[in-house]
Amino acid sequence: MQIRMLALTAVSVLALAGSAEADSVRIGVKIGVPAPPPVVVTPPVVVTPPVVVAPPAPVVVVPPVAPPVIVRAPQLVVVPGSPVFYAPGVEMNFFAYGGRYYSFHHDRWFVAPRPGAPWVAIAPGRVPQPVLGVPVAYYKVPPGHAKKIDRGHGCPPGLAKQGRC
Repeated sequence: MQIRMLALTAVSVLALAGSAEADSVRIGVKIGVPAPPPVVVTPPVVVTPPVVVAPPAPVVVVPPVAPPVIVRAPQLVVVPGSPVFYAPGVEMNFFAYGGRYYSFHHDRWFVAPRPGAPWVAIAPGRVPQPVLGVPVAYYKVPPGHAKKIDRGHGCPPGLAKQGRC
């Protein structure tokens, strides 16, 4: 029964295809008429200027300016009321404590294990408390005054003007 129904529907459609009514019934496609070309929409072309990135600045690690190496042990005098010694005959901050030498030079602390050994920069937290407790009167260049020193010559400006450095 379904096949007969399908056949009758097909015959009806074919019969209508030849009539004028068929054009009004069909929606969309007409046979024999070429389809219009597709419409292509492209986004507008935006020209962005190139981004110029400067290379990063080079990292320059400047080693701290170490005090001069002490070739032989200087004459030491005890700081009154302290287990620390200082060297009054040396022209820099020079302290001895616990078998090591300590120097506060250009706002940094240095340590040397013996005379003739090079100085090694250390963090302030590694300096023994008795050395940190030395009164400023026993410093050749008190803390904070090193900024006034001509770093090119390592000499206080007043002495440099006199030609003593």
